[in-house]
Amino acid sequence: MPAIINRKLGNIVIEDSVIANIAGISAMESYGIVGMASKNAADGIFELLRFENLSKGIVVNTEENEISIELHVILEYGVKISTVGENIIERVKFNIENLTGLEVDNIEVLVEGIRLK
Repeated sequence: MPAIINRKLGNIVIEDSVIANIAGISAMESYGIVGMASKNAADGIFELLRFENLSKGIVVNTEENEISIELHVILEYGVKISTVGENIIERVKFNIENLTGLEVDNIEVLVEGIRLK
């Protein structure tokens, strides 16, 4: 369900896919993240997504302009998972709120794998 911003002269509608793209690009700016993960339904195996498909590893839920985001990520081996997760949350929240004017209610970072260099 898209987010709707009501203004005096009309409404601004922001689709969930736009929010997912902003979240994906923001997450990729964080140190220690290799990429977003997408689950292969047939095999149950997670695959690393290319840059142009980042939003497939992100679930956005917008209800009454409250945004919840779920990011499925693959991290680099040797990084502190909790620190990278916190950095991703802070960066995604900051960028979405600044670019859209909407408030982010919840962000979950699900680490689906670790990749060796």
